[in-house]
Amino acid sequence: MDGTLIDSAKDIQWVANTALSKIGVAPISYEEAVSFIGEGAPLFVKKMITARSVETSQHDFLLEQFLKFYEEAVQFSKPNDTVVTVLEMLKANHDLGICTNKPLRPALKILKHLKLDHFFKCVTGGDNPFARKPDPRPLLKTSESVGDGLCIYVGDSEVDAETAKRAEVPFLLFSEGYRKTPVEQIPHTFQFSCFKELPELIEKILEESSKKVLFLLFKRMVIHIQDSCLLYTSPSPRDVEESRMPSSA
Repeated sequence: MDGTLIDSAKDIQWVANTALSKIGVAPISYEEAVSFIGEGAPLFVKKMITARSVETSQHDFLLEQFLKFYEEAVQFSKPNDTVVTVLEMLKANHDLGICTNKPLRPALKILKHLKLDHFFKCVTGGDNPFARKPDPRPLLKTSESVGDGLCIYVGDSEVDAETAKRAEVPFLLFSEGYRKTPVEQIPHTFQFSCFKELPELIEKILEESSKKVLFLLFKRMVIHIQDSCLLYTSPSPRDVEESRMPSSA
């Protein structure tokens, strides 16, 4: 969600620095905040502690403070360009869900604040009872809750790519998000830099998926026919000889 649907790094930076101010530690930069995003709040705080050489014993307190202010961090966040228009297009034909490492309550709060919440049937947060991405279980559970059909995962990071790989689903990489690695080094089905490209890429994946399904159905049909043909193989010489013998009355 962060970096894909919305640009939220400034708000997350504010949350981090508000937490750090409680123990009198220097703030982190915007660039540092961006580099820490993607693996959930506990790991963000761990990276923040390492960057500022804070005692690890402060982790729980800083995480508590981080989560305390996280729900209120909506001042600077905004949808990425054309996201709203594209979500309206997609919702007309597809069921949509969110799988994020962001804790659920802050995720729901920012979606409601930006008037994006009505687009999604399901939102799974990083504090779910299963695991955080790149473990595939949150994504698979989200897909299950959204409904039947092919799951196509859209994300902006290395963590998202690994999640899609483990879940064995197509992955569309938004190249203008918070990734730390060159696009060509991140596994993806397609990549896009503007959300207006997304509907066409989704249709390409669906079309290709339909072709694969038809191919598999045809392949199964051929195998079935070939198996059936085994019932009509030529009789053996012994069978022919026995068929010529007079039957007993």
